Parts: sequence; structure tokens; C-alpha cells
Amino acid sequence: MFGLNKKIFIIGGIGIVVAGVVWYGMTSETPTSLLTTTDVTGASSATERDLIDTLLALRAVTLNGSIFSDRAFLSLQDFGTQIITEPAGRSNPFAPLEPQ
Repeated sequence: MFGLNKKIFIIGGIGIVVAGVVWYGMTSETPTSLLTTTDVTGASSATERDLIDTLLALRAVTLNGSIFSDRAFLSLQDFGTQIITEPAGRSNPFAPLEPQ
């Protein structure tokens, strides 16, 4: 019985030592600065240039409302269903029910 307890304590001690080494290894790094800086250069990547080109192309798009006065648009029918108003429920649905 004493041999089993001794093995458990040895395994537990080794586990604690390994956990301590891992903990120390993870936290012993120098703390990183909360403020990071990047150098801004005039050169931009191809992705940035593509994005800017797309945004400039979208800026050139103009919209007009002439389609809403078109005869084809005016001949469209609404097949939506009418929403029937229903009475509102209790003002506080979580309040206890009142006896009737």
C-alpha cells in the first residue's frame, strides 16, 4: 500500500513540475507593447489599388427614378397578403396572471 501511495505522489509531483515549466515557458516572454506602429508608405498593394479602382467606378454610377414611371412598372400587380391587425397582448407578459 505504501508503494502505491509513493508512486501516486511521484507522478503527481512530476505533473506539477511539468505544469510549472510550461507555465513559466508561456509567461516568461517579454510583454508586448499595447501600442503598435506601422510605417505608412506611398506604395500600395495590388489589392488596395483594385479596391480603389472599384470604388471609383462605383462613384461614377448614377441612378434615376425613371423606371418607376415606366408603363411596365406601373402595370405590375401586388400579390402580397393583407396583414390583419390583432389586439395587443398583456402590457407585461411576465407579470403573474390575475384571477378571473
